[in-house]
Amino acid sequence: MAGKRNTYRQRRAKRPKKMTAHARAVLIVTLATAATFAALACCGHQFNKSEEARYEAGRPHSVCLLNVELPDETPEIKLAYNGFDVSFNPSHHQPNYSAWELTAEKANGQLPRKSKFAPDNDVYGCATLEDYRNSGFDRGHMVPAGDMKWDINAMEDSHLLTNICPQDHALNGGRWASLENKCREWVQRDSLLVIICGPILSDRMPRTIGSSAISVPERFFKVIFAPYANPPRAIGFIMPNSAPQEGLESLAVSVDNVEEITGFDFFSCLPDDIESEVESQVNYRIWNRRKR
Repeated sequence: MAGKRNTYRQRRAKRPKKMTAHARAVLIVTLATAATFAALACCGHQFNKSEEARYEAGRPHSVCLLNVELPDETPEIKLAYNGFDVSFNPSHHQPNYSAWELTAEKANGQLPRKSKFAPDNDVYGCATLEDYRNSGFDRGHMVPAGDMKWDINAMEDSHLLTNICPQDHALNGGRWASLENKCREWVQRDSLLVIICGPILSDRMPRTIGSSAISVPERFFKVIFAPYANPPRAIGFIMPNSAPQEGLESLAVSVDNVEEITGFDFFSCLPDDIESEVESQVNYRIWNRRKR
């Protein structure tokens, strides 16, 4: 059931970047898959058949945008599942982040939701089902099952505990679920979204659950990028692991702000001027504007 994994970690150097914002973003996204595939191959990375099919088919089209540069000291196991990637933290027994490409077609998938959680026993540090039992916390999806209704294997992989964090039920069934629904709404207008989310972890986590001592995050982040919007735009969100009293607009922040809090570097393959512009934006009302 578990997807194929890629434990190679690539660190891209910042390039001198310098065309219109929309045209350049489309070009970057179009060429990213071939460039990343070639770079990994040159470095000696051995692609399995699942990975080859995924890259050669151009899915995700925005493969370089799914990669996040982490602080050097962050424990990380890179996992490539059906329809999404996970940077797994074996010390905290949960993702550093999960990343996926959502299209309108995928968002309109009709498969029934599968709700059977399972550990990925091939991954060192993966939590167990027993860790969550009677813990007081939901098994909170980072990649939501609702985004994976287009493929049964993707649906099953989204229920692996490598994609799960301890979430307060009020968050998991509240604002977090509301934002997931918003993304499925927004992609109908923007055709494609790159979404990355995860817990905000630190060396000192005051609370753990289960015999594995899974860290309980105090906050979660989500960043969303619409590369084919004209002009391209991005937005971030920070949510407490509780029942947020604020609406989504009040929880919205810039991607720059998320980077400052997490130490992560998102969308670094974009030209510098586009990256700087989209990552500084916090305009929830533009995102929430209906398609004309």
